[in-house]
Amino acid sequence: MLYYADAVAKLIEELAKLPGIGPKTAQRLAFHILRGSKEDAYNLAKALVNAKEKVGYCSICCNLTDINPCRICSNVNRDGSLICVVEDPRDVVAFERTKEYKGYYHVLHGAISPIEGIGPEQLKIKELLERIQNQEIKEIIVATNSSIEGEATAMYLAKLIKPLGIKVTRIAQGIPVGGDIEYADEVTLSRAFTGRREM
Repeated sequence: MLYYADAVAKLIEELAKLPGIGPKTAQRLAFHILRGSKEDAYNLAKALVNAKEKVGYCSICCNLTDINPCRICSNVNRDGSLICVVEDPRDVVAFERTKEYKGYYHVLHGAISPIEGIGPEQLKIKELLERIQNQEIKEIIVATNSSIEGEATAMYLAKLIKPLGIKVTRIAQGIPVGGDIEYADEVTLSRAFTGRREM
C-alpha cells in the first residue's frame, strides 16, 4: 500500500475486510467511491452508520429488523402454528420471494460446526425452545442448508423438538448439497418446501 495516499490505503484495507472482497476488488471499489461525488460517499457512509445503529434482532424470531417485533412477526394474517427454522436472515428473504410459505420464521444465525467452534449454545436455539413453549406450534420446518453443518443442526433440532410432541419436517432436497438457500431460485425453493418430509 506504499503506492497510495494514506487515506486511500486505509479505504482499500477496510473494504478488503468485507466477505468475498479481495485486494483487487477492494481497490476497484475504493477508486469507484473516490471517482463519485462527495455526496455519494456521504450517503454510503450514512447508510452504513444508520443500518448499524437501527438494525437489531427481532425479540421473537431473531431476524434482523429495524422495528421490534419485525414486520413478519407483527403480521397476524400468517399461520401461527408453523415455524420455519433457517440459518441466516438472507434465507428468510429467499423463502419470502417464493410467496409459498405463510407461517413464521426463526433465525438461528449459523449452524452447528464443531470445527469452527460453533455449538448449539452459540445459536438462537434457546429462543426457539422458548417460543415453542409459549405458542401453540403444530409443525417446525427445518430449512437449514444441505451441508454437513446444516444436516447436523437439523438432526439436533429434531432430537430436541420431537419429544415435545411437535411435528418436525425437513425441506426436500431440491437444493443442491453444499448449496446455500439464499442463492437458490424461487422454483427450487418452492419444490423443496412442498416436498418437505417428517424427521
